[in-house]
This record gives sequence, structure tokens and C-alpha cells, in this order.
Amino acid sequence: MELRDYIRVLRKNWLLIVVITLIGVGAAAAYSLTRTPLYESTSKVFVSAQGTQSVAELQQGNSFTQARVSTYVSLVSTQTVLVPVIGELELNTSSEELAEKVNASAALNTLIINITVSDADPVLAAELADAIAESLAVTVEAIERPAGSDVSPVRLTQVQQAQVASAPASPNVPVNLALGLLVGLALSIGIAVLREVLDTRVRNERDVRDITESPILGGIAFDPKAKERPLIVQEDPRSPRSESFRALRTNLQFIDLDGRKSFVVTSSIQSEGKSTTAANLAVAMADAGLKVMLVDADMRRPKLATYLDLEGSAGLSDVLAGRAQLADVVQRWGRQTLYVLLAGTVPPNPSELLGSKAMTQLIGDLESAFDVVLFDMPPLLPVTDAAVVAKSAGGAIVVVGVGRTSRHQLEGAISSLEQAGAKLAGLVLSMIPTKGADAYGYGRYGYGSYGYGYTAAPEPKGRGGRRSKTPASS
Repeated sequence: MELRDYIRVLRKNWLLIVVITLIGVGAAAAYSLTRTPLYESTSKVFVSAQGTQSVAELQQGNSFTQARVSTYVSLVSTQTVLVPVIGELELNTSSEELAEKVNASAALNTLIINITVSDADPVLAAELADAIAESLAVTVEAIERPAGSDVSPVRLTQVQQAQVASAPASPNVPVNLALGLLVGLALSIGIAVLREVLDTRVRNERDVRDITESPILGGIAFDPKAKERPLIVQEDPRSPRSESFRALRTNLQFIDLDGRKSFVVTSSIQSEGKSTTAANLAVAMADAGLKVMLVDADMRRPKLATYLDLEGSAGLSDVLAGRAQLADVVQRWGRQTLYVLLAGTVPPNPSELLGSKAMTQLIGDLESAFDVVLFDMPPLLPVTDAAVVAKSAGGAIVVVGVGRTSRHQLEGAISSLEQAGAKLAGLVLSMIPTKGADAYGYGRYGYGSYGYGYTAAPEPKGRGGRRSKTPASS
């Protein structure tokens, strides 16, 4: 992943990152507030050798005491030192419990022992530190005193008395909150990156580029009201989404299909917007003055009859089966040069009909009579209908639902076209989000980047009085 990928991940998952970070800070705050405040007091003890006279004896004594300091540090938490302290201060505790509150240390190559005591009572913590220092001195003197001698070669002197702490040493609220913030931030970013790595869905143009070098012909923004107004080019011709279909129409003019004029509009899986794309593209082409034939070749789940508000009882299946003539079932839509051939009767064998010689002949006849022929086909992965027709047509336009189609599914769809010997004319990104991190690439297709509107008067909404049956050759 590149730097811009990480930035996109952060933008895309900012809410998750904020929530987890706040949880981390909240957990740290809750931990700090529920801990009993502990106060620390430190007493310092100096270890020295006594009975030395000459310089040589002094150096030898220093070496001896330095070697013994680490032993005295370990001696602080023993019963020999702590039991007298418990009796002196009349504590209701055991030496093991008291040892958990005591920490003794000595810096390297020094003769000073630091005895630190932590307790909820700051006064008791200071008294304990001083009492332990005195008990350690007595214990060391008794242990180190040679047999038959009244003087110990080692003497421990308290050089700093413990002071009563004015503020608790723990919990350290600022440090805990900072740690909670860092842990929450690191955890949230890690989860966000992991989600991005594990997400195999097509999110943007770069994901498509990683799969195929075929051109991306355009992008259609996500419209939550697409089912209510599938023909956006007709319903709201001045909307930015309508402009995106016009941009797609323009880009198709630069596709070289060896003189062929027919396109199969399909997708990898269902519900990626292929039928609405085919219908709106057909209307946009007809608006440009082209003579367009829109064929509903999805004989499994035909939708164009509903979208265009046309009678679909007879159509393509009837023509291929020889039950009807092409001129009798083609319908003209509106006052434009747009003609529609609906799916007709749903047959039991759509794959055989679409792969028949009659279908190949029909494609040739339609290309001769019209400027552009668009076939709305079923998805490529569930059935082979689109691949079969695309082989006989000029090429296939694959609609890719952003955030819906996985990269594996898109690879499979393109592979099915290649195996059938069909040409991939290009891809159209649909359902592109208009907000968020994944919306950045849509501006290059025109959505939201134009500040102008159209001054032409809106066309009548009604369509019933503007359609009529017309022969294909008219």
C-alpha cells in the first residue's frame, strides 16, 4: 500500500478510529479513577566500612561494601528486617504483605540504598520507610559483626529521612490517559488497515486497473432513488447523473470495434445497475440524434419493459423462435429515434436461443439498420448468455458495482468473456459513492464537477402518448 492508500483508509474509517480511540481513553480514565491513590516516600541509607585507618584499608573497605550493597538491597524485603518494623509500628499486617509495598534499589557503583514504600496513607508510607532503614542498619550490623567482636566492619547510616508525599504517585492519570490514547489509536488504525486488506470488493478505479487494462468508459454515481426513477436521463435531464450517461455516450465513440456498432451491456453479478445503464445510455444516444436499438436480451429477469413502460408480451424470444416477425414486435419509444425490442415470452432455453444462428443473423440485421445496438444481458457469472451474445456482437460493456462486486468476481467475468472469444469494449463503474474516501475518483467522470445547468425546456413526463409500433427498417 502507498501513502495515499493509507490516507484513504484513514478517511474512510475515521469514525471507527475516533470511536476506538475514545474507548481507549475512556478505559484508561476508568482504570485511573477506580485505583486507590498510593503515596510514595523514600529513605536513603549510606553503606560504609568502619575500622579502616590507612588509604589501602579504606580502598579495600570501599570495594568490600560495594560488593555487599546488592546483598543488603535484597535483605530489605526479608522477615528479619520487616518483622521488627511491624512490631514497632504496631501494624496489623504480615511481613509478606508489607514486602509488596517496599522497593529497594541501589545505583551501580554507589554505596547508597534507596528504600521506597508505597501506601494509601502518605504519613504511614514515610514512617515505614524510616523504620525499615533503621531496621536494616541494625540487621546488617548484627549479621556482619564477627564472632567475638563488638564492632561490625560495615555501618549503615540513614542520610535522608522519608518525606510525607503531598501528591499520589499512582495512578498517574495524565500518563494513563496518554497511554490509552496511543493504544486506542494504534489499535483502531490496525483494525482499519486490516479491514482494507481483507476487503476484496472493487472500491475505485485503481482496483479495476489491477485486474484489466481495458478502458474505463465512465462512472455513474450511486442514487438511492434509482429504483423510483430508473430513467434519470429522461426524468431529470439536467442532473449531474444524467450528464454522466452523456459522458459515457461520448467515450463510446472512441472505442474501436472494427466497424461494429453493437454492444452487450452486462455485469459480473446481479443488481449492479446494468439494465438502468443500458436504458439511460440508449436514451442519451437517441438524444444525440443517433438511431438506437435497445434489446432486452435478459430472458431470465427482463426489466426494460417496466423501466420503459412498454408492452412486453412479445419480443426477442418470439422472433428467435420464429413465432413473430421483427417488424411486428419492435416498438418506438417516445419522439426520439429510440427503438426497443423487449425480451418477450420467457423461454425454457434462453442460452440455446441466444446462441443460435438466428440470433447471429438478427445482430447483423440490426447493425445494418441502426447506428447503435445495445443488448441488455444477464450477468456473466451465473449464466453464459452474455458471453455467447458478446462473441457475435461488437463487444461487451461490463458494469461494475462499486462496493458490491469483488475483485475475484470481476476477474471471473472478464475471464468468461475471454474464454468465449468476446471482446471487452470497456467497463463502467456504477454505484460510485458521492461522499467519503472512495468518492475521490468520480470527479474525473464529470459528476459534481460541472456548475452549469441546461436551459432547454424539460420534456413532457408522460410517455404513453409518445410511443408507437414502427418497423425496424423505418
